[in-house]
Amino acid sequence: MHYLTLSFTHKNTDIEIREKLSLADAEKRSLFQQKLNDFEHTNESIVLSTCNRVEIMLSVTNCDNTIKHVFLELSKISGVPKDDLESRGDIYEDNSAIHHLFSVISSLDSLVIGETQIVGQLKDAYKFSFEKGFCEQKLSRAMHHAFKCAASVRSNTDISKNSVSISSVAVSKAKDICGNLGGYTALIIGAGEMGRLAAKHLIASGVNVIILNRNIERAQALAKELGDMASVASYEKMDEYINRYKILFSATGAPNTIIKQEMVQEKEFERHWFDIAIPRDIEAIEMKNLNIYAVDDLKEVVSKNVAQREEQAKIAYSIISKSTMEFFKWLQTLCIDPIIKEMRAKAQSCSLHEIKRAIKKGYIDKSQEKEILQIVHHAFNGFLHTPTIKLKEVAEKPESDVIVQAVQYIFDIHEDQAKKLNMYKCEYQMENNMMGNN
Repeated sequence: MHYLTLSFTHKNTDIEIREKLSLADAEKRSLFQQKLNDFEHTNESIVLSTCNRVEIMLSVTNCDNTIKHVFLELSKISGVPKDDLESRGDIYEDNSAIHHLFSVISSLDSLVIGETQIVGQLKDAYKFSFEKGFCEQKLSRAMHHAFKCAASVRSNTDISKNSVSISSVAVSKAKDICGNLGGYTALIIGAGEMGRLAAKHLIASGVNVIILNRNIERAQALAKELGDMASVASYEKMDEYINRYKILFSATGAPNTIIKQEMVQEKEFERHWFDIAIPRDIEAIEMKNLNIYAVDDLKEVVSKNVAQREEQAKIAYSIISKSTMEFFKWLQTLCIDPIIKEMRAKAQSCSLHEIKRAIKKGYIDKSQEKEILQIVHHAFNGFLHTPTIKLKEVAEKPESDVIVQAVQYIFDIHEDQAKKLNMYKCEYQMENNMMGNN
């Protein structure tokens, strides 16, 4: 079994291609993952699709053949030529795949280093795949350790201190352009997490915000959360509102543009629109006094963020490297066959010890040693038969790791197992169990 990741990010793929590669739509992503999992060399898959990246994480039996298959299926579903994808995508195998995953979830590979949204995005991608049956034990192991690694980075560095995001960087860009934003009114289109964060940062800068969202109840709930400086307008009146205000932030999950050329009127005042959605919400519009900034236009502000967090990033990378080594070392302890072999060896050692002690004390005759040893050997084989079968049955199931570690602890097969018993916890399964018990 191998871990394999194909990665398309702001580092290797421009925004036009990332829009085509976007798998934010659940139905589209499900169809794509089914194609991946149906391939003979694919065991499991998780797909992460955000404004800055598409990560295709796999457990496979053959990397080379699977890579070809992924590029082919991705080309079909996105419309991007296969050769173009092959020239752009970064490929990570085994150790480097896990190191990359840990770097991504720790926000070191993000456009904005230290942003905290990525943990939730990866958790959602994992939940989606787990619920659909696209991933089970192999990728679950990697994801659980990834969450642990991210928590360790957060608690041992200041990289997420004064947390930043694409939304906060966009607001920072608006400040660079307009100066003091106090007293402005800004439109927020979209009431999701990106829109919420943009609104919070704007309000903190003294800006009144008007929220437009297809689901008006969601917009009203967000406005209530944000307080008196937030209000709601009808989504159906978007064309009226976009021509009234200077500042606009758009972050919807729409599959196509929602602000089109014909909706926009020329104005004498200068407007600054920040499109932080992928796919983009705003058409490429050339118009006097209208400036549109997409995610990739924020790199100047982002570069300041990188410089400020460089020292903390070094510490974080050392944690990630250590976590990667610990993960593979841990995997080696979970192999079933050596555990079964060790259990039998311990049984045989105990048998020999007791037989020799019995001979020494005269309980049995030395001439009977061979026959008695054979009887005891059969007895222990009979005793260990069911545990052996059960261990082999559970070997490929997500819960096997906890069971195996318990067996290791009970039979004292490896040192320090007591500390490791609670190491492997599936947050998603724990949440589901708690909900089921309510």
